[in-house]
Amino acid sequence: MMGLTIGILLSRTLSGFVGEQFGWRSVFLMSAVLAALFGILLRVFLPSNKPHTNLRYWLLIKSTLALFIKHKSLQHFTLSGAFWFASFNVLWATLAIYVSDEPFNYNAQQAGLFGVIALAGVIGAKSSGKWVSKLGSKALIMIALTLAAIGFAITGLFNGSLASLVIGIILIDFAIFSAQVANQVRVFSIEPTAQSRINGIYMLGYYIGGAVGSMVGVKAFALYQWPGVVAVSIIFILLSGIFNSFAKK
Repeated sequence: MMGLTIGILLSRTLSGFVGEQFGWRSVFLMSAVLAALFGILLRVFLPSNKPHTNLRYWLLIKSTLALFIKHKSLQHFTLSGAFWFASFNVLWATLAIYVSDEPFNYNAQQAGLFGVIALAGVIGAKSSGKWVSKLGSKALIMIALTLAAIGFAITGLFNGSLASLVIGIILIDFAIFSAQVANQVRVFSIEPTAQSRINGIYMLGYYIGGAVGSMVGVKAFALYQWPGVVAVSIIFILLSGIFNSFAKK
């Protein structure tokens, strides 16, 4: 999770620099080259794992959907994660637009530096593991969602303040990645013999939530500026908390 967190956050800093220096198309070219490079490296260095099942691809997909239908807990965990990741992407899909205008007037490279500030999320991803065993996933996620809501509220109450934006981003990223670790702990415990399929359906829901959040966030910003972004983000956090409250652990 630390590796995933660092990649998500610093990619914003790197893409901001590349986009500012060489244009936005260069970001896509760089991404394509990196994807091809890492595809080769993974093919060479990843160990071979023998799966627990030998189902054909379509049957494997069908069995994955069956697992989602079978386990109510997986539905709750997935929807909870989808909604908080939606709130996370509402923020990051609109942040560069927000800070490019008054009173900040930042360029793409400067806006990308917020990814460095957000590395507090790495601390959350690392420290939350030990807190899961002490508090339980459900309680830890509720605490994390509360922190995220506070972070969004701070950026909204002090609209136009760089200090409030920095504090809010740190709280939000710390909270979201802490919740992600806690949620995956209980996702993996649902059915140990089908962890890959269960994690696959969970991450599918997670990133669908992220895509929806990006779309809704840009629309909210276009209509209501930053207050609209904050309002939509907090609504997503509340929905996440509702589904988390249904969970037994």
